[in-house]
Parts: sequence; C-alpha cells; structure tokens
Amino acid sequence: MLGVVAAALGGPEVLQVTELPDPEAGPGQVVVRIRAVCVHPADVAATTGEIPRGPDRPPFSPGWDIAGEVASVGPDTAEFGVGDRVVGMIPWYLTRGKPGGYAEFVAADTDWLVRLPDEVDFASAATVPLNAQTAHQGLSLVSLAMLAPGSSILITGASGGVGGFATQLAVQSGYRVLAQASHSDEQWVHGLGAHEVVPRSADLAKAGPVAAVFDALALGEAAAAAVEDRGVVVATRPTPALVPARGVRQELQLIAHDRELLADLVGQVAAGRLRTRVATTMPLTEAADAHRRVLAGGLRGKLVLTVG
Repeated sequence: MLGVVAAALGGPEVLQVTELPDPEAGPGQVVVRIRAVCVHPADVAATTGEIPRGPDRPPFSPGWDIAGEVASVGPDTAEFGVGDRVVGMIPWYLTRGKPGGYAEFVAADTDWLVRLPDEVDFASAATVPLNAQTAHQGLSLVSLAMLAPGSSILITGASGGVGGFATQLAVQSGYRVLAQASHSDEQWVHGLGAHEVVPRSADLAKAGPVAAVFDALALGEAAAAAVEDRGVVVATRPTPALVPARGVRQELQLIAHDRELLADLVGQVAAGRLRTRVATTMPLTEAADAHRRVLAGGLRGKLVLTVG
C-alpha cells in the first residue's frame, strides 16, 4: 500500500510517499480502508518535533483522524463487518505515528472507531474526532468552575476546528458566547450561534470581563486579560503561567480519546446539531503540499487528504 512518512524531523519536505507493508488486523482490530484523513496543525508540529508526546524518532506517519470503510476484520472481532463505514481517532500520542493515518490502509483497534452515519461524508467526518473531543473536554473543565447559567465565555480561534466546535457546544450548554473570528469569517462564526463576534485584531482585555476563556489559539496572557478575577482559562496547548495576583485558574486540555463521546459528537453532526467545514481536499500523495498550505494559514475550514 501507499503511505506517507516523515523520513526526518523538519518541514513539509521531509514527507515522503512510499510503499508500506499491507497491515493485518489482529485480535480486537479491523483494517480500515482510508477514504479521508484530516491534516491538523498537530501533524505539522509532529514533523518538526514540536508536539507534546511526539514520536521517539523518524520514520513515522502523521495522521490522527480517519474515515473510511472496514476492509477486513481480525480474530474474535465481531463489532464491525467488512464494508461498514467508520470514523475514528488514532491515539497518536500513544502510537507515535506507528501507525498514523496518512496511508491507504490502517490496522485500527475497534476502540478507536465508531460507526459513521450515511448522512456524513468521509471528508467532513474526518474533521470531527480530535477537534470536537478536545472542545467538549475543554468545556468540561470550564464547567467544573460551577459557572452560573448564562455566564459569559470568550472563545479564541472560533473560526478554527476546535474553536468552532467549542462555540457550538458552549451555546448548547447555555453560556453567553463571545467568539473571536478571523478577518472576513465573522458570518460563519455568527452562524455557529455565537452571541457576539470579536474581531481577530481586537484587544481582548476590552471584550471582558467574562467568567471563563476557552483559549483555542493558546494566546496566553492576551486571552486571559478578558477573564474576571478568580475566573478560569482553559488552553488547548501549553502556555506560560499566568500572573497569579487575580486568582485566575489556568487549565490545560490535551486530547484523551473517549469513544462514547465521539459517537455522540458524530451523531450530532449527522443530525445537523453540530456544524463542521472542509476548506479543500487534496490527494494523499500531495501531503507535503497540504502541510505547506496549513503552514501558510488562511484556510476557511479543515484541509483533508483523500484516498482512492
């Protein structure tokens, strides 16, 4: 089969299309014929050695979120059958790219996967697992602060994958949502249900005070300036410690795969209760160019590699 590996640590140029051994499904596994794999900033960071809990050493394959069809089933595996549509997240922080999703086929533990409803196409499905689970889990940390119903929350990066899902889930939870949008992307963010849209260029200190900040962009102090004294700031990437004088609680949310949660989130996408968007698709063999496009920024939605 064809796959893409990072032959060394570095920029997009280290990604190589190569022939890899066909995977075989072991006990509790299925082989997934990949139809779509999302390109995340985390994939780009992995190739440069900047991701927490990254690979031990090259070569390795990037790719967390996959969608496709079951091609074969391992021994004692009855949950899925050949031809079933599935979506899932390779726990890349555990596999360290062995396997990763940039391939034609992947041997996946059944616990990584959920069924994919026919209402959701493969490319859209591949944008959900990492982003939506991170958003939900980060908002769970916010809820631990026992905010009163109707409390205000600022979400940075609401135009992006994690921030977009966080905006929608926060609205569902009854918060008053101020959402930061990229330039010319305000209409999309309004459509996610945000009560107020804050421009990317705004001084966030003037947007508050809010009870909580979900910092999907990892802005650190710039985002925390909006939170009230003894409020809470949740970031999805490590940020410097905040000045402790105001008693602001600082939390870090790194992804933890939750199969039951993923099934619920995918179901919400299928039912139209959660929205996602694909900026563009590219063939798997153009993974290096895809990384260049992610690095360049300016995408409206996620970039997805397609296979077959």
